[in-house]
Amino acid sequence: MSLALSGLTAVALDAWLGEPRRAHPLVAFGRLAAGLERRFNSAGRGWRSHGVTAWCLAVLPPTLLAALLAQLPGIGWAVEILALYAALGLKSLGEHALPVAQALRLGDLPLARERVGYLVSRTTSELDASGVARAGTESVLENGSDAVFAALFWFLVAGAPGVVLYRLSNTLDAMWGYRTPRFARFGWAAAKIDDGLNYLPARLVALTYALLGSSASALRCWRRQAPQWDSPNAGPVMAAGAGALGVRLGGAAIYHGREEQRPPLGEGAAPRARDIERALNLVYGGVLLWLALLLVAEVGLA
Repeated sequence: MSLALSGLTAVALDAWLGEPRRAHPLVAFGRLAAGLERRFNSAGRGWRSHGVTAWCLAVLPPTLLAALLAQLPGIGWAVEILALYAALGLKSLGEHALPVAQALRLGDLPLARERVGYLVSRTTSELDASGVARAGTESVLENGSDAVFAALFWFLVAGAPGVVLYRLSNTLDAMWGYRTPRFARFGWAAAKIDDGLNYLPARLVALTYALLGSSASALRCWRRQAPQWDSPNAGPVMAAGAGALGVRLGGAAIYHGREEQRPPLGEGAAPRARDIERALNLVYGGVLLWLALLLVAEVGLA
């Protein structure tokens, strides 16, 4: 089965079924990762070498298994599709983001704060309506890159083992990649590997957002604002996305009880509920664009 058809089938499965409600493989992987962290980082005493060892034990066996299964006659094509389907979070992104926009439209700020708290790691209990919209829009733009486009990218590059390697690495970064006393050393490898795996996809996503939105503004914000952002990958994605939408993102946010002054992103008005939906439309349109380009490329090379 062609990559384009496999990708389209996996995206269709995600749109139809969403994330598996029972026995999601990432839930089992999360338990494994938590056990490895307790073993190799007891009381936060693990070193970088311990983090590298734990990362290898968590990620490499499933990746090798995916590579072997994808080569099996008769079922390899199904393994490829299921691997991408399990890694995608496109429908889930909408299921989490749209209720935030809906609560804002209804003027239910407490509910909007609660729902956006499912999307972001910052403190949301004191956000005003604009702050909720800003958090929701930022999350859609960034998670669209991490949970959707990067998974597609690594699937197109390396098939089932590529997407498994990426998704598990990204999950470990979400669990271990913090600059806290417990994870500063142990989580170093998980954070750096995830940065490396996301480097090219993030820039392709930034370009995609620019193509589908206000291109001149997106490219200008990407060039001027992304270098100011701490994350080498979130900076281009969110700066280009904010510019494409014509909204202002960034600014102050509270993480783990401490206020952080983040550089500004984008230009234009403060975000509102509809901008969360517009950000989702950027992601949806980008997925269709990637699949269409892949299909055209395959037909042209056939």
